[in-house]
Amino acid sequence: MSSSDIFIGETIGTAVLILLGAGVVAAVVLKRSKAQNAGWLAITFGWGFAVMTAVYMTGTLSGAHLNPAVTVGIAIKDGDWGNVPVYFAGQLLGAMIGAALAWVAYYGQFRAHLTDPEIVAAKSEHAGLVDQKTEPDAGPVLGVFATGPEIRNVWQNLATEIIGTLVLVLAVLAFGLNDDGKGLGTLGGLIVALTVVSIGLSLGGPTGYAINPARDLGPRIVHALLPLPNKGGSDWGYAWIPVVGPLIGGALAAGIYNLAFV
Repeated sequence: MSSSDIFIGETIGTAVLILLGAGVVAAVVLKRSKAQNAGWLAITFGWGFAVMTAVYMTGTLSGAHLNPAVTVGIAIKDGDWGNVPVYFAGQLLGAMIGAALAWVAYYGQFRAHLTDPEIVAAKSEHAGLVDQKTEPDAGPVLGVFATGPEIRNVWQNLATEIIGTLVLVLAVLAFGLNDDGKGLGTLGGLIVALTVVSIGLSLGGPTGYAINPARDLGPRIVHALLPLPNKGGSDWGYAWIPVVGPLIGGALAAGIYNLAFV
């Protein structure tokens, strides 16, 4: 596959992944949404279906990595790093496009939520408590765009992201690759999507399971840039964890694969 196919495929695929993934979070958490309060099950299955849709849509173009951690894992497995920067560029751009499209789709709900008197009052109270505790004010809707921990413990948060991504990338490498070894196969796409659901249900509680650097960083940049009233900060102090953790997890998964499966 050519570099242009890779870039286009990863941009489109990651945009669809984030549009549907951020979309289900927005549907569940924002006021005036018909799916408000649908719960964690809706979010985890929504993300799983988002992965499945994006993989089947763009697998023939780029192999549908859609995740820098997957790209790193495959590069370590194969020893081929030639197109890694192209994959990364498409994934980050696609993640930003998908986040922006989710904002457009839920524009009215974002405004209704962030201008609601109860939300504004709660945010003001939270900001005061945060100031007293010297913790970052992450804003009420950052979770639509990016992840954040329930308990801020750097080593636990980092370990959670490493472990979750290790499971994901090992699954991709073990039973999800096409015959050419470059991306997810037909059945592999479905199985990996269900693996994402499993990770969300089992390991998503502590940090929100980024397990994908582009999925977290691209939308976090969009959150920082969008003109959302009362949105709060983008929690840049935490932002390195869902980038570094998944990359480490992807590398470890490749190492385990090469030791155990080859």
